[in-house]
Amino acid sequence: MTAKALMLQGTGSDVGKSVLTAALCRIAKRRGLSVAPFKPQNMSNNAAACPDGGEIGRAQALQALACGLEPHTDFNPVLLKPETDRRAQLVVQGKAVTAMDAAHYMAHRGELMDKVIESFSRLTASHDLVIVEGAGSPSEINLRDRDIANMGFARRAGVPVCLIGDIDRGGVIASLVGTQSVLDPEDQAMITGFLINKFRGDPALFEDGVRAIEQRTGWPCHGVIPWLPVSTELPAEDAVVLSRPDRSTGGALKISAPMLSRMANFDDADPLKHEPGVDFRWISPGQHIPRDTDVIILFGTKSTLGDLAFLRQQGWDHDIIAHARSGGRVLGICGGYQMLGSRVVDPVGVDGVPGEAQGLGLLNVETLMQADKKVAPVSGDCAISTMTVLGYEIHTGRTTGEDTARPMFNFANEPDGARSANGRIEGTYLHGAFANDAFRSAWLTRAGGTADTHSIYSNTVERALDRLADGVEAKVNIDALLEGAQPPGWQPAHR
Repeated sequence: MTAKALMLQGTGSDVGKSVLTAALCRIAKRRGLSVAPFKPQNMSNNAAACPDGGEIGRAQALQALACGLEPHTDFNPVLLKPETDRRAQLVVQGKAVTAMDAAHYMAHRGELMDKVIESFSRLTASHDLVIVEGAGSPSEINLRDRDIANMGFARRAGVPVCLIGDIDRGGVIASLVGTQSVLDPEDQAMITGFLINKFRGDPALFEDGVRAIEQRTGWPCHGVIPWLPVSTELPAEDAVVLSRPDRSTGGALKISAPMLSRMANFDDADPLKHEPGVDFRWISPGQHIPRDTDVIILFGTKSTLGDLAFLRQQGWDHDIIAHARSGGRVLGICGGYQMLGSRVVDPVGVDGVPGEAQGLGLLNVETLMQADKKVAPVSGDCAISTMTVLGYEIHTGRTTGEDTARPMFNFANEPDGARSANGRIEGTYLHGAFANDAFRSAWLTRAGGTADTHSIYSNTVERALDRLADGVEAKVNIDALLEGAQPPGWQPAHR
């Protein structure tokens, strides 16, 4: 069978491209196709470790799961991980290459296109179908020169585009029609249809709107997709939704997590948020950590020194130290673990701006940032419960000190993490620990809570992907959409 590809682009960021790509991947898999996801360029601090030791955006890892595949660096050949407002680490085909400011990247990103095409070509050579996800919007014509994420890729690779509009944010007619109006004719011709996403209410009330878009653009509508609540059950990539669950009753374990400015891999929290006996709360900037919190978790960050300063600006350092002194539990994961120590030193700025700072001093450890970056899936057991754990590491820096003699985990080759003498302060480099059901149950019990012993988190995600696919398939003309996929090198007929 000749490989085909279809690209989903959006009228803006957060219109649902990642989720719909995952849905189409699952639908195609259920139809017996060998399907793979692809995102030429991603910007996210939420990354996943691949079996070959590289890293990709977590959205592409979720899409791979929807395809029934292990994560692979070809799924996301260019990944930008922001360290400051103007600087990001550049990861190419899974490997960290350098850090650069936004202006330098924008001037040179066209040079990365060959790597993008190389990865894409390997996927089309080994699968029936590749679902490509764009980034941002093709209407950002000021960025069109040297673009590798949207129309620049679509034109170079010869991949047809379906454009997604988000009706929930309003102005969807203008966003779709306006996108066409600002594109040059060659880019316009790459778009073969559109989807309306996140519709609430009676879709019959928007039939005139669909016709208006079709008449003005000449593109067919492949479906109006309702707001699908199941999408909130899937790991998020770029933003944490600040909606809080209803307060649990009957002694629920209250867990609070400050929202750091460069927070990374915050989907570590998802298995906890699915536990009925846990009241999980994100603490946004400007808010204090509630005094009735049982456990505070500091999640990972792309800039430990930067977020340590941010944490202090919010006054969270006082809240965390007071919580610990009163007998509360604190867990630090990756960058959060580094913050719990006595000192963090980054002499050359491998994790952001060079410098050093005192940590929170809750663990007798200190961290020295080093140029080599550890990216790997890992397995081992919990040093306390002996439960088997699977997860991954993505970090720079080496943490040493007295409290590492009491590790959290024992991996195949070395111990990981540290615990205070009373066991209430813990730190680890392991991501994904709470996705291990037995470990999560044992950890919650130690923290004074209870776990749903029948909960299997991996099944929860799989069911959510199937329900998402069901919801999309019910409202989209999938046959027409997939028939629009074309072999690489496709060129539209002149209109």
